[in-house]
Amino acid sequence: MGLLISSYAPLALIAGYLLGSIPFGLLLTSAAGMGDVRKIGSGNIGATNVLRTGSKGLAAATLLLDLLKGTVAVLIVYEVAKRYTSFEAFHLAYVAGLGAFLGHLYPVWLYFEGGKGVATYIGVLLGVHWPAAIVFCLVWAAVAVTTRYSSLAALSGTIAVVLYYLITGWAGMLFILIMSLLIFAKHQANIRRLLAGEESRIGAKP
Repeated sequence: MGLLISSYAPLALIAGYLLGSIPFGLLLTSAAGMGDVRKIGSGNIGATNVLRTGSKGLAAATLLLDLLKGTVAVLIVYEVAKRYTSFEAFHLAYVAGLGAFLGHLYPVWLYFEGGKGVATYIGVLLGVHWPAAIVFCLVWAAVAVTTRYSSLAALSGTIAVVLYYLITGWAGMLFILIMSLLIFAKHQANIRRLLAGEESRIGAKP
């Protein structure tokens, strides 16, 4: 794959990573005087754990910003790449998306301890191929409503996107597979709790 030896790929990856590594959940809760969100609940910096502070507004803002950093990384790199290497721009957008996703999961500012990446993953999908983001959200909503398990909904949505890419043959499958595997890896504890019947349901008190 020519992209793997492209001189622009490392730049796209780094640019995406730097945007993705911004820990909005931690920054927002700290700015609101709620302390370090990593010291409550699951210790995660994502919107689900921010919600455990009791602030739906901060949780919604975290979700939106974590999503947008994936989309913005993709679009910025795509627009810049079109000026210098139009042939590679589409593929470099996926590289930037992967970088943003990795940045959220492993932010250098937090000693590589980040979130689970679901919101940023959706944001990346919105940037590279929005129909895939719709597929994810529809499946997530269906599973979340019927089971009230947010983690199961996220994992189901991830599988649905992989199947969508396989069926349609849309470009970027390698990057989708990498991100999907990382989402499952980050949800190992949730998977164990789901299998044991101990996973918390949406709306349940922590």
